[in-house]
Amino acid sequence: MGEIPRAASRARRSLLRRGEGGQVGILVLGYTVVAILLIVGTIAVTSAQLSRMRLLDAADGAALDAADSLDLGAYQEGIEQSVPVNDATVALTAQRYLAERPLPVGMNAWTVSDGTGSPDGRTAVVRLTGEADLPLVGELLDALGGSVTISVESRARAELRQ
Repeated sequence: MGEIPRAASRARRSLLRRGEGGQVGILVLGYTVVAILLIVGTIAVTSAQLSRMRLLDAADGAALDAADSLDLGAYQEGIEQSVPVNDATVALTAQRYLAERPLPVGMNAWTVSDGTGSPDGRTAVVRLTGEADLPLVGELLDALGGSVTISVESRARAELRQ
């Protein structure tokens, strides 16, 4: 019975002499770093998606508001099946809509982008571009000279019922 503990003790001393001690600590540290990076990445991606949804919500509201903004030409030409709108009316209404709203949580800035207007005189198209503020990695991105830019588009049309 005394031989088994001596053999284990000899094997342990042999491993320590070969420099195998402490390798598990490095492995645990490596796995911990990987786990932390996965958690931080998940938080950043989730924050970007939430910022996108908030920006899309603002674009939807601006497009709905713009679709209800009657083009002044309607007083001369009349109204057919939907409220007529033009590029200038849609862009101006979208800019006013954003100016009246507070900037959503998780966004550093937002602006009405090119392409906002009315392609057919009946549909209001609003394109917004925003800069997302990502927790934990936002400062790192700023230090590297980059940021996360999100672009969304929303369409609305005010149909008339007879």
